Amino acid sequence: MWDYPRPPRIEPTKSRLQVYLNGVCIADCSRGLRVLETSHPPTYYLHPDDFVAGAVQPSRSAQGSLCEWKGQAGYHDLVAGVVRLRAVAWSYADPTPGSGMLPGYIALYAGSVDRCLVDGAQVTPQPGDFYGGWITPNVKGPFKGIPGSRFW
Repeated sequence: MWDYPRPPRIEPTKSRLQVYLNGVCIADCSRGLRVLETSHPPTYYLHPDDFVAGAVQPSRSAQGSLCEWKGQAGYHDLVAGVVRLRAVAWSYADPTPGSGMLPGYIALYAGSVDRCLVDGAQVTPQPGDFYGGWITPNVKGPFKGIPGSRFW
């Protein structure tokens, strides 16, 4: 991941991406996007049609954020039954040029949900409370987000 590009590379992935919340699989995706960015494990973006109906809802508790490479992000709540996680998912409705595959796709913080899987492998969330990378056994660190990595 240290040789991942800058600006990030966005590529389709056929990996099976699964997200569980409140004991329910709220997303099962085989047409996601993988974003590769220097010093980060891959961030996965899931196709919106691969979420269970009602599992992704616009967030009223977050203003959004700006990525120098991807543009203005909007945030979403994830919902399963009585559980609502506020502003733990994001998307880019109108990304910057070069990030044109992203509109509509949804990323999420793996550490906020019960579990995420990539091709059946349990995901370890990227350290820190700002980054959305998914660490799988085939990805080696260190990663941005660990203590002392703030200005990498």
